[in-house]
Amino acid sequence: MDLIDCDGVILTAFNSFRIQPDEQKYIPDNREAQYPRIGSMSLPRTVTSSTPECSVSRDPRECMEDYWTEMKTIEEDFQGGHGDMMERGSVDEVELEEAWLQEAGLSTLVSGTQSDGPAEALLSTLTRTQTAMVKKRLDNYTQTLHKRNRQPMRHVREVFPTPDASSAELTPPVSPNGQIVPKQPLWNLPKGPRSCPLFSPAESNGSGGGSETIVLSLEVAYSEGVRAHRKGRECQDCRRSRRDDRDYLPSFQMVKSRQGVTRVNDLSSDDIKKIGYISLIELTTFYDILGIEMKRNRVVRAKVRESGIFGVPLTVLLENDQKKLPGSRIPLVFKKLLSKLEQTGLQTEGILRVPGSASRVKHLRQELDLKFYEDRFDWDQVRQNDASGLLKMFIRELPHPLLTQQHMPAFSAAQNISSPKHQIQALHLLILLLPEANRDTLKALLEFLRKVVAFEEKNRMSLWNVSMIVAPNLFTFRGKNAKHEEMQGAVGTAHLVRLLITHQDLLWMVPCFIISHVRQMNEAAAGKKTPTSEKTKRRLLKLWNTEKDRDRSEVTDLRDGVIRVHAPLHAKVSMAIQLNREMKARDVMGRFDVENGRGSRSASRRQKHFLFEVGGNIGERCLDPDTYLLDVYHVNPHCEWVLKSRST
Repeated sequence: MDLIDCDGVILTAFNSFRIQPDEQKYIPDNREAQYPRIGSMSLPRTVTSSTPECSVSRDPRECMEDYWTEMKTIEEDFQGGHGDMMERGSVDEVELEEAWLQEAGLSTLVSGTQSDGPAEALLSTLTRTQTAMVKKRLDNYTQTLHKRNRQPMRHVREVFPTPDASSAELTPPVSPNGQIVPKQPLWNLPKGPRSCPLFSPAESNGSGGGSETIVLSLEVAYSEGVRAHRKGRECQDCRRSRRDDRDYLPSFQMVKSRQGVTRVNDLSSDDIKKIGYISLIELTTFYDILGIEMKRNRVVRAKVRESGIFGVPLTVLLENDQKKLPGSRIPLVFKKLLSKLEQTGLQTEGILRVPGSASRVKHLRQELDLKFYEDRFDWDQVRQNDASGLLKMFIRELPHPLLTQQHMPAFSAAQNISSPKHQIQALHLLILLLPEANRDTLKALLEFLRKVVAFEEKNRMSLWNVSMIVAPNLFTFRGKNAKHEEMQGAVGTAHLVRLLITHQDLLWMVPCFIISHVRQMNEAAAGKKTPTSEKTKRRLLKLWNTEKDRDRSEVTDLRDGVIRVHAPLHAKVSMAIQLNREMKARDVMGRFDVENGRGSRSASRRQKHFLFEVGGNIGERCLDPDTYLLDVYHVNPHCEWVLKSRST
């Protein structure tokens, strides 16, 4: 091969490879001697006379050079000693089960305490299939403790006194059209006929593969939708999958709920925690039914850097950033690197693929560590390819992976799911499991990558190119004991990145069935409170006195279907509104604009102020402007309605 010197970086010319089914003689790739079999990409190959230009290729087999180049960069960076290395601890089954129960909000089942945690309320909301999974995990924990001659604080029989009552073999109720109906409280049942239109989130897949559209419902638990697998059969979604066509990328249409789209940041922090509990239980149940092994890495605490930029935990970075810019949700240096690339690099050919000078990137890294927080770093010296190298270096040098150490095996396992629909469902639940800082940072990264793909004609970076380059940085764990098996599945992990980029709008939505769980948990928790306590009495007395002092015109005995909307930031701070079946949140927002005489400024006001449901069986939820209010009223009749600006 010819070697070309390019500013201190050795670029290797290469040929594209295509698989010829009739060939029996193959030319080996010397990289496969360095790295063992890489999933399905260890297929035999033969050199063809096809164009060596991979940048416009959609075939993953022709983009493997991008993957190998990125892996070589990561290995060299690792050997160079950048960042702090973490040492893994030995896997302990009891500790892993305890960690799972704690993350699922069920630690009180083994701690012996009864008052702390949401365990009782959470268990009361689970479907039979989910309950069976919790019983299975708790049973495994109990048996493992017995092997160690340790007695559990609470035996599984104390939590589930009737072993067969929650068996996974029980058939859940099925609607007349064959759809499985999840367990729901009476207040969540639809009132009268309802229309559920289909809508597709904005997508830019850039793949050109597959025109099939798959309908995805967010109202039924994913684990209930794979019913056939519980009986040892293959479901319809798996039968129609086309694993042999790697360019195949279906589009999804979601059944839009009349209660509106809910995104993670639309909810209160307490409800977001509950979403994490439910998502973990649902994901574990979902994987178990599909026959996917749900492995979990043990989280090892190690000494990490608390100053500088690279190798610093996301939470520490955000604490430092918020001192400089309150309210920061994404590390400022990460945001700045993305901004730099968007301003100057989206139309640069090979922006993520072509590396900058290794010596210059190393120098810039040291400069950022020393000068970024002092506002002395000169961003004009950073070239496009340098910014790309720094961005990838930042991601892979995080002391805890962006996809989290404990859930990395679950992310990787998603590539073993044959159905694209089930893959996106697994990724959906995993995204909801991420800590807030990881989720927000990943969201910013995926939004940027979608912009890169949108400029493919200029930068010669197809969706496959981008995915092949990003996958090693997201899925390769950086530690003393990193093994070659973590480098396996190049195409599989790249395909997951491709799904994350293409369907990212869907992934930030909270499924309706999870919102239903949260409402049930809040109802169950509220039912245990004692309204006769002195604190509650004082609160009620204060509210009563406040109500008496109000103008009588404001104290209206609201009839059924009439709500009072409070708008503290408007001149007209309160308004009684009669709901009808077609009234949406945007209609109420517009009515306040008209009443307050904002006229031409109403559009800008609508962008800044949203209608919230507060209290009742939800902490707080920012309503999608297309939410039908009467449906929310029926589900949460005791909430307050507030028009205000979003905190983020």
